[in-house]
Amino acid sequence: MAILRWVLIFLILALLASLFGFGGAAASFAGVAKILVFVFVVLLVISFFFGRSP
Repeated sequence: MAILRWVLIFLILALLASLFGFGGAAASFAGVAKILVFVFVVLLVISFFFGRSP
């Protein structure tokens, strides 16, 4: 769940940067957040298939 925490951190940083008018920084933070969301979803799907068996 550490990746999800980083996603939320970068999302908040992107929102704060866009609020204060730092367009370039907001775009880079949002890009990192998108990559981390993708990694989180891939790990989630892998854990569904190869997780604990009943």
